[in-house]
Amino acid sequence: MSEKWSHNKEGKIQQMEKTKTEWENLGFTYRKTDKRYIANFKDGKWNEGILTEDHTIVLNECAGVLQYAQTCFEGMKAYTTQDGKIVIFRPELNAQRLEDSAKRIHMAPFPKGRFVDAVIQTVKANVAYVPPYGSGGSLYIRPYLFGTNPVIGVKPAEEFQFRIFTTPVGPYFKGGAKALTLCVSDFDRAAPNGTGNAKLGLNYAMSLHGLVTANENGFDENMYLDSATRTKVEETGGANFIFVTKDNKLVTPKSETILPSITRRSLMLIAKEYLGLEVEEREVYFEEVKDFAECGLCGTAAVISPVGKINDHGNEICFPNSRTGMGPITKKLYDTLTGIQLGRIKAPEGWIKVIE
Repeated sequence: MSEKWSHNKEGKIQQMEKTKTEWENLGFTYRKTDKRYIANFKDGKWNEGILTEDHTIVLNECAGVLQYAQTCFEGMKAYTTQDGKIVIFRPELNAQRLEDSAKRIHMAPFPKGRFVDAVIQTVKANVAYVPPYGSGGSLYIRPYLFGTNPVIGVKPAEEFQFRIFTTPVGPYFKGGAKALTLCVSDFDRAAPNGTGNAKLGLNYAMSLHGLVTANENGFDENMYLDSATRTKVEETGGANFIFVTKDNKLVTPKSETILPSITRRSLMLIAKEYLGLEVEEREVYFEEVKDFAECGLCGTAAVISPVGKINDHGNEICFPNSRTGMGPITKKLYDTLTGIQLGRIKAPEGWIKVIE
């Protein structure tokens, strides 16, 4: 890769060498980095865990993850701040969400106290792949957990593996902050009393056919409605919705089947505490979507992506303030969130973890 890093006598990360690399042209694709973290759960306990250069996984053909999709994951990012520090954003929330997801499908959670340390170890081992400040890129961090022992009857696995890999990425949606066009999906992403609010591989698999269908019809993503009544806004296959009213109130949908996005929760606090906006998390009925001034998708990967219009089976809903790009409120939210992540704006207590 293009940057060389080492640690000084105090253990601080320092840059040794940098050559020209097209960091600005990174897409949201996988690129193998140097090290990944692995820990195994067996006989009721987790082992110590190691960093390894081996990027392959060897599994029994009857492993629980392969037979019954027993797996969950997280998405995080490491950033280079304007003063050259490497930071990660609110990792304790990812640790908690991974634990919640694991419990939902009867997997042994990776200890929260070890989660953040494992992430830090992995980022340190791949620090040369963290894009520089100003490039628009970041180091995507993917912790995940899955069942490993043979399971042929329908039951939970008893042995598990926890892993973390990293990969440098650019914007999630091609074209950056251009306004997206969505369609109202005829498919259901999650069922009431199902697993929709857990970050499970099977939940994302549910959205794949709908996504491919939407893309084939010329749309960037889907708007999923609640499967019980098909009257309320849920989320897309990979991001939460945010809306802005004509009087500048931030509204986010509330549902038991929506993933508890860390980005969305952070934006709600930013809107209230930094921008002085009224914030409302509530059920959002599809019939009121036409009355919003701005619409966006938010998540770790997407950050915030503006939505210009939504196609409801031929009827178009356009958002006047985000027809071609981010509306004024969405832009302020984006600038404040990324400003906090990149060290330009003072962060709330505990939001930023510096990799030292």
